[in-house]
Amino acid sequence: MRNVFLFIRRYFNFLFFVIMQVIALYMLFQYNRFHEAAFMNVSGEVTGRISRQYNNVEYYFNLKKTNDQLVAENQRLRNLLRQDFLVNDTSHTLVVDSIKVDSIEQYRRYFYYPAKVINNSVTAQNNYITISRGTAQGLGKDMAVVSPSGIVGTIVNVSPNMATVMSLLHRNSRVSASLLKTGETGSIEWDGKNPQELTFKNIPKSVQIKVGDSVVTSRYSTFPAGEMVGVITHIGEQKESNFYLLTVKPSTNFYNVQFVYAVKNLQKEEQDAIEKATQKQE
Repeated sequence: MRNVFLFIRRYFNFLFFVIMQVIALYMLFQYNRFHEAAFMNVSGEVTGRISRQYNNVEYYFNLKKTNDQLVAENQRLRNLLRQDFLVNDTSHTLVVDSIKVDSIEQYRRYFYYPAKVINNSVTAQNNYITISRGTAQGLGKDMAVVSPSGIVGTIVNVSPNMATVMSLLHRNSRVSASLLKTGETGSIEWDGKNPQELTFKNIPKSVQIKVGDSVVTSRYSTFPAGEMVGVITHIGEQKESNFYLLTVKPSTNFYNVQFVYAVKNLQKEEQDAIEKATQKQE
C-alpha cells in the first residue's frame, strides 16, 4: 500500500493532468454534437479495425477445426454418390429369410476413408506418399487413393496406422482411363520426368481429340469410374502404330496434396475370387 501512495505522490501532476484531460474530452464530446459525431466515427472505425484483426486471429486458430469438419462432410457426401452404389436387379428376386431387410449397404460398391498426407515425394522417378491411416482404420493393399481434385495413386503397403501409396508419379504406375467425351479407353503412365505431364496411350487415331479434353478413370480401373485424371495438353502419335501418344496434365497438384480419400471396393474380394476360379478352369 505504501508503494501505491509513493507512486501517486511521484506522478501526481501527470495523473492529475490525464484525469482532467479525460473529463474535458468527455464534456466536449458529450455536449457538442459536432465533436460527438466525429468521435463516434473515429471510435467506430478503430473498433471495427480491432474487431477485424481479432476475427482474423480467431479464424486462423479455428482453421484446423473448420478443415476437419469439411473433410468429414466431404467423406459423407462422397459415400452418398450414386455411382458408388449398384442398382439392384429387380427382374428376378430371391427371397431368403436371413437377408437383412432395408439394408442398402449390400448394394454399395465403394466406401471412402479420409486421410492426411504425412509424407510425399515428387522429384524422384518412383514417388510414394505416406498417409495417416492403416489396417486399424479399415485400409488395405491395392486400395485406390483420390484427392478432392483427382486421382492420387494406389496403396502398396499398410501398417496398423499408416499406409504407403504408389503415387501416380511412379514409373510402374498404370491406370485404366478413358476420354470423358467419347469413352475410348487407354492407359495412363508416367515416364519419370515432368510431374506435370502424364502419358495417355492406346487411343486410336480415328478418335477426334482436342487439347483441353478431360480424361477420367474407366470402368475397368482400380479407381471408381469417372474420377478426374487430368486434361490433354498435347496430341502426339505413336510411331508405326494407329494410336495417339497424348500428354495429360494431372488434375491433382502433387506438390501440395494434403488430404486424400482411400477408396475401398466392397466387391473386390468377390470379383477376385470368381476371376481366379475362371482362370483355374482353363
